[in-house]
Amino acid sequence: MFAVFKKELQAYFHNVTGFIFMGFFLLITGFFFTTMNLLQSSPEYNGVLGTITFTFLIVVPILTMRLLSEESRQKTDQLLFTSPVGISGIVLGKYLAALCVFLMTLMVTFVYPVLISFVGRIATAQVASGYVGMFLLGASFIALGLFVSSLTDNQVIAAVVTFAVLLFVWILDWIQQAIPSDALSGLVFAALLVAGFTAFVFLTVRNIIVTISTGVIGAAVIVIVYLTNSSGYQGFIVNFLKWFSLLKRYGDFNMGVLSLSPIIYYISFCFAFIFLTIRVIEKRRWK
Repeated sequence: MFAVFKKELQAYFHNVTGFIFMGFFLLITGFFFTTMNLLQSSPEYNGVLGTITFTFLIVVPILTMRLLSEESRQKTDQLLFTSPVGISGIVLGKYLAALCVFLMTLMVTFVYPVLISFVGRIATAQVASGYVGMFLLGASFIALGLFVSSLTDNQVIAAVVTFAVLLFVWILDWIQQAIPSDALSGLVFAALLVAGFTAFVFLTVRNIIVTISTGVIGAAVIVIVYLTNSSGYQGFIVNFLKWFSLLKRYGDFNMGVLSLSPIIYYISFCFAFIFLTIRVIEKRRWK
């Protein structure tokens, strides 16, 4: 895994990808730091952190688009598959390399609150909490981008799809306002979730018995819940989407609230998409 990590980290700076990522992120960060802190003589730095998170929509696709799609396009993925390093090690090595570039870039911005501390008083604990949240949010987006990169051999497509998915995640809280909250809609949505998960199980294991069992169990759970407590589907869609809201959890960090629950959620989110990436590559390998 370390060999893959080292190779990918060097690759970021042997071409322009790493420099574009760092340059664009630092340019935007510096602009908002200047306008919101320096020009206004304000010690409130977390406002800058909260504002610049939108750059993830652009910089994360740049950072992740080539991780696995380039290997597939150049057919060098076959060499990786036959190397002593396991699939998990390959995926983790590439993910950690992208995460390292992101962390290094984020660490450069530490100079901004330090500059503020020379001329005013800053809320150190709140700033530290904001940085923890930003790192976890970025790590989650990178895991999502890595998964998208594993689905195609075209870097441009990987970047565009990653941008679209991140945009959807970004506007998820706004979408919730237009979602129906009645029990019938919740019931239909639950059925669609079970159907989608059953299809995923089939594509993953290719076992009819396991697939049918999954669908039957899911349908039984839906019926039982409906018969015992039909009001449980009231607002189910909204609550489901809220559970997937990455930005809402970041808001707590940005306000200085450092709790264990969102940290576990972000880490679980990262591991989930790393696992899905591994499954996609393993499936391609055996083909």
